Amino acid sequence: MSRGTILDLCYLVAAITFILALKGLSNPKGARSGNFIAMAGMALAIGATFFTPGLTHIALIVIAMVIGIVIGIPAARFVKMTAMPQLVAIFNGVGGGAAALVSITTFIGTNSKEEATYRVLEVLVGVFIGTVSFSGSAIAFIKLQELITGRPITYPGQQIVNALLAVAAIGLIIAVLVTASTSLLWVLLIVSFLIGIGVVLPIGGADVPVLISLLNSLTGLAVAASGFTLNNNLLIVAGTLVGASGLLLTQMMCKSIGRSLPNILFSAFGSNITATGGADGVEGRSVRTGSTDDIGVLLAYARKVAIIPGYGLAVAQAQHTVRELADELESRGVEVFYAIHPVAGRMPGHMNVLLAEANVPYDQLKEMDDANPEMATCDVALVVGANDTVNPSAKTSPGSPIFGMPIINAEDAEHVVFLKRSMRPGFAGVDNELLFYDKTVLLFGDAKDTLSKLVSAVNAS
Repeated sequence: MSRGTILDLCYLVAAITFILALKGLSNPKGARSGNFIAMAGMALAIGATFFTPGLTHIALIVIAMVIGIVIGIPAARFVKMTAMPQLVAIFNGVGGGAAALVSITTFIGTNSKEEATYRVLEVLVGVFIGTVSFSGSAIAFIKLQELITGRPITYPGQQIVNALLAVAAIGLIIAVLVTASTSLLWVLLIVSFLIGIGVVLPIGGADVPVLISLLNSLTGLAVAASGFTLNNNLLIVAGTLVGASGLLLTQMMCKSIGRSLPNILFSAFGSNITATGGADGVEGRSVRTGSTDDIGVLLAYARKVAIIPGYGLAVAQAQHTVRELADELESRGVEVFYAIHPVAGRMPGHMNVLLAEANVPYDQLKEMDDANPEMATCDVALVVGANDTVNPSAKTSPGSPIFGMPIINAEDAEHVVFLKRSMRPGFAGVDNELLFYDKTVLLFGDAKDTLSKLVSAVNAS
């Protein structure tokens, strides 16, 4: 059996592991094994690549791998769960940037005038998509890291500028195909970089999960383009898997918030804050506040409690404390489950990862569609750091920017307990009508501190 045949077989096995890994990652129970399967497949693919006939610059490849290991392992090992979205964003951007660099070096290292047009087009598509993904992911990282405001950044005529840049990119791709000009390739690189920045800047808050999914999809497409450029079937398969799964996830995220992808990309949703304040409410309306002792008694003598986590739980790093509260309630015979909205965190699956870190049993995690039918049977809905994902305005107020977004029906529970820092609205910038319901009681303060007090109150009841 020739070396090339063995290499192809190794790539085939690696491609199969990637498919199996995606299957495992489709649910919390299989996520850990899915990651290990993907790691094994990638290790096989990397090892097999060293046996590629005619492979050169092996020393440089090894040096690059060592640098990647030195940076990647500590970054992934020591990152806080609350910072996982930033890590995903920057790693995704690095992938897109790498794909763009592969395309650029391929273009420069070959005689493009003698290459078939479709081969040059593959290279240019890799440059364009990879660079857009790189710059867009970099801005997403900066927003998530709060180095700049996480809310939409807009300026007059922004969409017109973005449209002109897109037209310019198409024109440059055509021009490079005709002239094989390296100078125009660099101009295309710059324009693509600006497009990535221009598309991401006006996207804020509530739309970040969709943005991350879309950027992941773009990186996958860039990797697939690199696979065509390098005649590497494994890159084509892996990139296509990432691109397709990212696109499907993007569509699922759009459905979860009741909005279309064009609306997310071009509407600057979440730019306006309409409410601030404290316990006195908004526009003369009052809210009902309670004490941790009173709520502790309510929880201790409940039959069934639904915990609805949101990004506020992640910010407070309260996942372990909420698990402690759930354990205390279960020791008293209370049935507890977690109602997870698809966009509860700042990236798809973020909340599942946070709760998994706290060793919350998988069978207690219920997705929105499974949790909603049970809300009416709950004595208490405990909302921890969530806002827009439980806002009844999404169902009752046609003029609301979140109207049509599927929500967790917390209002169906007999009692609603809201843990909030203040009366400020969520990412969507609209007041939550649930706060003003007679059945709702608010506990103001840091979620972790409040949950700790609730644990003590339940224990003392």
